Amino acid sequence: MRLALAKPIEHVHCRSNRLKDISMNAEVSRDTAGTILIIGASRGIGHAMVAEFLNRRWNVIGTVRAGFWTELHDLAEGHKGRVEVETLDINEPDQIGALRDRLSGRVLNMLFVNAGTTTHDEHVHVGDVSTEEFTRVMVTNALSPMRTIEALQDLVSAEGLIGAMSSGQGSITNNEKGMREVYRGSKAALNMFMRSFAAREAGTPRVMVVLAPGWIRTALGGPDAPFSVEESVPKLVDVLLSQQGKPGLQYLDREGHIVPW
Repeated sequence: MRLALAKPIEHVHCRSNRLKDISMNAEVSRDTAGTILIIGASRGIGHAMVAEFLNRRWNVIGTVRAGFWTELHDLAEGHKGRVEVETLDINEPDQIGALRDRLSGRVLNMLFVNAGTTTHDEHVHVGDVSTEEFTRVMVTNALSPMRTIEALQDLVSAEGLIGAMSSGQGSITNNEKGMREVYRGSKAALNMFMRSFAAREAGTPRVMVVLAPGWIRTALGGPDAPFSVEESVPKLVDVLLSQQGKPGLQYLDREGHIVPW
């Protein structure tokens, strides 16, 4: 989802150079619980997850789209050597490969893909949506997250965790009201692709999670959502941390409860 950000990179050229040095030369603190790569961390839930993992003594690599100064850059400046900023548009396969090359040799304890967009009219029926918009939502919410996971999964330790941000609306079982049809379909597709990935990983110690965060007040969730980012993200991080050492795939909500597929 393309979001307007306040400060173009050219307005903060000096800070950009400093951040590049941080990203290339950061030394992982020995007093750390692990390292997580969060895909899509410029603001909202992704940015809040970076901050929360920092509070839990993790080192964090976060990705943003190229060209703008974001809240993640500000966070990195305040936590030098603990937060690294990488650029990535997950809808650009070449950029995924370039990120994989830049991170070659690194070992991650977690990889979490936080990606999401919806149709411009969230209530449009699937039979009425344009092919272009349907493709945009499906690629952003399902195909690109899986391309990213497939490309980066070998950087995750054998017993590490790979996760993706799904939605409760991706549950086929719980779909009793319809609405937001294209978004629902894209998250259900993501869930299915993750189940296929997990099937290939069967018998390994690899941990996998798809999260249903609930309706949260973000640019995607809108102002009427009942939950704030501040109250939701610590619970989401709790769920991810609680799954460490539990091989296989789980579809969980913000309280750690199983969501029916």
